[in-house]
Amino acid sequence: MDELQRTRTTAATGLATKQADAEKHQDFASYYEEHMGRLIRHLMRQGAGPHEAAEAAQAAFVVAYPQWRKIEYPDAWLRLVAFRLYLRLPARYVLLDELPDAASPDCPVRTVEIHEEERRVLAALAELPMSQRQVMAWHLDSYETREIAEALKMTPGAVRKNLERARKELKRSLGITNGGEQ
Repeated sequence: MDELQRTRTTAATGLATKQADAEKHQDFASYYEEHMGRLIRHLMRQGAGPHEAAEAAQAAFVVAYPQWRKIEYPDAWLRLVAFRLYLRLPARYVLLDELPDAASPDCPVRTVEIHEEERRVLAALAELPMSQRQVMAWHLDSYETREIAEALKMTPGAVRKNLERARKELKRSLGITNGGEQ
């Protein structure tokens, strides 16, 4: 191969790599925009506060970016990684008089709008034991029993039992009877 051919091959390879990187970045950015709020909400269902959930979700996306093309099931992967990162967050003590009036415009928490009814549900979820809360959070994100079992390394029977117990406790906690609210 002469020098001219080597230069053309190198230039073509470099261009292809740049195009692949641009596609990866666009794919990742689109995914981030569409799924960040869902990931934050998922973590909040597992007991995280809005800012803790946003911090863990953001950190999970940071971990995902370098290996984005290799992640086969990004929804589940991000949920697992974000939850592990949430558990590692240090305990925070926030003085109420030092809170800002509003989150900055770039804050991921702004992607999640929580209404009063959802606040009640989140509070009730926070009272559940961790395994029930985890299973319910995945269930509310439309994962099937088999998928939840695989992700959380449980048996499908354990998932079903935790869902049953969580539903029963949530109905009691929220004052819901078989015919609707009390």
